[in-house]
Amino acid sequence: MERQLRITPISPNIGAEISGVDLRQPVSSPDYEAIQRALMEYEVLVFRKQHLTSEQQVAFGKQFGALTVHPFSPNRSDLPELIVLDNHKDNPPRLSDVWHSDETFRQDPPMGTILRAVITPELGGDTLFASMTAAYDTLSGPVKTLIEGLDALHDFKPFRTLFGEDPEGRTKLQKMEKQYPNPLHPVVRIHPVTGRKVLFVNPQFTISLQGLKEVESRHILDILFNQAHVPEHQLRLHWETGTVAFWDNRSVQHYAVHDYCPQRRKMERITLKGDIPFGSDSHPLPEVWPRPEMSYRNEDEIPDTSRRHFER
Repeated sequence: MERQLRITPISPNIGAEISGVDLRQPVSSPDYEAIQRALMEYEVLVFRKQHLTSEQQVAFGKQFGALTVHPFSPNRSDLPELIVLDNHKDNPPRLSDVWHSDETFRQDPPMGTILRAVITPELGGDTLFASMTAAYDTLSGPVKTLIEGLDALHDFKPFRTLFGEDPEGRTKLQKMEKQYPNPLHPVVRIHPVTGRKVLFVNPQFTISLQGLKEVESRHILDILFNQAHVPEHQLRLHWETGTVAFWDNRSVQHYAVHDYCPQRRKMERITLKGDIPFGSDSHPLPEVWPRPEMSYRNEDEIPDTSRRHFER
């Protein structure tokens, strides 16, 4: 019997589970279109019982765009696009238990991230996601007016701890600073596909607001960072072996919960190349993304997509 792709929303503001597709195989054109549109609508997609190899995960990702190589995270020498996150009692997790969008220290942060659970702990090890579209939408009008047009400085600050204080470490750090100079990104980013406004600052990589006094910058950023903490903006994902999550890094932040040690948790990640973020003051505002016309094989499978994400 032919599989039927099904989209099931998980929460009102973020997340949907996708079933009826085998990610080990090339995605058909109708399913590709449905997945792309669902990603724009729900921002985080969850695929269960997808027992992929590393190579199959990379092949799946390449169907949605070019992959990037992380400059700091551990990867496989024969498959450099694949980040291997293998944490246990002898290698406890670090750096990822802070709300963040991946790699915003780049001039062109990733478009999306695909994470696969290889080994999961019996208890714990969840990941939290936050819709920064909802985070922006629920700000008060005066705060929206205040931050519109502001730029924020980003830095690879958590990874600076990887370099020693000796001359060799300082030389390596200086090399990375030249390769990844601090970019300025708009605080309010315009999503290049949906046209929605997104709150694009995070406590992991954002260090200051351009043109403001230090105390002003710190207090405003604290207000904006706290928007990820609002439960109504969040999705909590419990991983099982074979779970795959695909999220829109342009509009989503995540937080890896470090509550499972000394149990082992092994994840494999790939990231899709993105574009340079822009705000409404520096780029023509794209048309609002139209209501999706999902490519389903059965009309009964089409979900209600008339959510607020498609309203100006």
